[in-house]
Amino acid sequence: MTEEQDLIDQSPPPSAPDPETNPNPNPNSVIHPRRVSFEHGLLPIQKLVFTDPIQTLAPVKQKLADAASNNRVGSAAVADVLQISGDHARLVLETLGSVLHSESDPLVRAKPEEVDSVGADLRDLILFLYIQSYKKLLPRTHKDSAAVADVWPSTSAFDGYLSALSPIQLVRSNSRRFMPSQADDEAHQLSYLQKHLANIISLLAEPVEGEESLVLSMEAFEHLAFLLQFGDKGSDVSPLSQSTPFFANSDPDMPAVPVPASQVHEWLLQNIATALESITERISGKENGPSNASDQDDAMSDACAAPNKVAPSGKGPCLIEGVSKTSLVKQASDLRGRSVKVVNCHDSVIYLLAPLRYATVHGCSDTTIVLGAVGKALRVEHCERVHVIAAAKRVCIANCRECVFFLGVNQRPLIVGDNHKLQVAPYNTYYSHLEEHMSEVGVEPTINKWDKPLALGAVDPHDSLSHPAGVADAQAETAACVDPDQFINFLIPTWFSGEEIGSTKDNPFPLPDAYMAAQQRNLKSLEETRRSLRETPLEENRKKELSSALHVYFKDWLYASGNIRQLYCLQGD
Repeated sequence: MTEEQDLIDQSPPPSAPDPETNPNPNPNSVIHPRRVSFEHGLLPIQKLVFTDPIQTLAPVKQKLADAASNNRVGSAAVADVLQISGDHARLVLETLGSVLHSESDPLVRAKPEEVDSVGADLRDLILFLYIQSYKKLLPRTHKDSAAVADVWPSTSAFDGYLSALSPIQLVRSNSRRFMPSQADDEAHQLSYLQKHLANIISLLAEPVEGEESLVLSMEAFEHLAFLLQFGDKGSDVSPLSQSTPFFANSDPDMPAVPVPASQVHEWLLQNIATALESITERISGKENGPSNASDQDDAMSDACAAPNKVAPSGKGPCLIEGVSKTSLVKQASDLRGRSVKVVNCHDSVIYLLAPLRYATVHGCSDTTIVLGAVGKALRVEHCERVHVIAAAKRVCIANCRECVFFLGVNQRPLIVGDNHKLQVAPYNTYYSHLEEHMSEVGVEPTINKWDKPLALGAVDPHDSLSHPAGVADAQAETAACVDPDQFINFLIPTWFSGEEIGSTKDNPFPLPDAYMAAQQRNLKSLEETRRSLRETPLEENRKKELSSALHVYFKDWLYASGNIRQLYCLQGD
């Protein structure tokens, strides 16, 4: 234990809050972990994973502070202090920028060419580096493990060492009951923060001159909003300091008096203990009750609990789960400004034509998923034979097989984990509001790094699993580019009702020359076939026979490909 931590952690944490201490001035507001930091902010770079974060990060913080300008650290300093490559240092800044809690931070607003020089706030960077030690919650064991093992092949490029990292068998068991639920994940993240809170506060606190104690300013305290937030499900999140008894109602024209770090520590522990107790009761109630596929966690209850239902007034994440052998359409009126999770969907086509913050595609197979514009981050994990079409700021692909990604992406696609036979291609579709949605969330059509994937480790150091020596250093299998002659445009039907027609008339991302040339060759070939059919000298009855034969073959193709189902589903909506 460091001296700083010892100054904070002088008394044992309370097991439950004392009601008379009024740990929260707003009794209707509950503390939550800020889940996007844990879901989209972890990087499988071994040099960033510290076995003893406080012992390592205290000197790292000092070195970064020495290299900082106006308390901000650029990529060159990050690379030098952390002893990582320039590419990885930029990746650190880009990833941090995608999960920052403050939309006004210069890193969030920086143009791509400015990221390296704008850099990150030292305090946010230190918290980001600290949580790289976080270990994700493992799926629970399925009671019928033999049946589940049948679902997914166990072989891998590392002779079975990474079989647990292949798109996990539990993901494919069609039962969320044996996977970490949202409540399970939230409890796990809160427990991690509870355990490490003294260390985290000590990294943000400052010593009092002439005294053996630490204090926390309101400005430093606000950086804890990277990890924690107050607010009911789906509600607007207020500044973290306004939920405290010691910073709330401070005069904005006067700097707030710093608070002893031990007081902040105790108050946060009390709130975390209360939240954990509530989550534990909720989880216990579900486990003791009947299993119900529509029984979602409270944190998600304002979202679309059923695949075809979205609460129009909700602001929380939307969960689309268990869509099978059908087509589903959600538009801006359903999803604008929200985050989306698409989980365990199979043999379907899903259109999410909206401006989104974060998106996760998890455990899907044989499905095409069209995402409108994702302004923060898209993560695709544990999927098989999935086609993802997305315009996004950044994309991470983890533990997928035989998937194809048609991307308009502003940052290099990140590929991690045990992947096999992945393909990437330029973005290949549009809908009438696409450019409007891209502009709304900040996706640039002039920058597309679809063909510059960055492959990191094949083993995720955050997965709580142990791995044989040497495997941790292996690099993930990267993605191949789709052959230009195999590249085709994807047509989004225009008959969806309830939306005004927008201004987008074509794909906003310019196609590379090879793909444009291949497309022009295909169009030319199609025109020649049409002209040949028109000019073939046939009697009228023979023309009718030819037309009838073409319709029969086309109908056969619709049924054989499964697209006939999509036509019926979408026309019925």
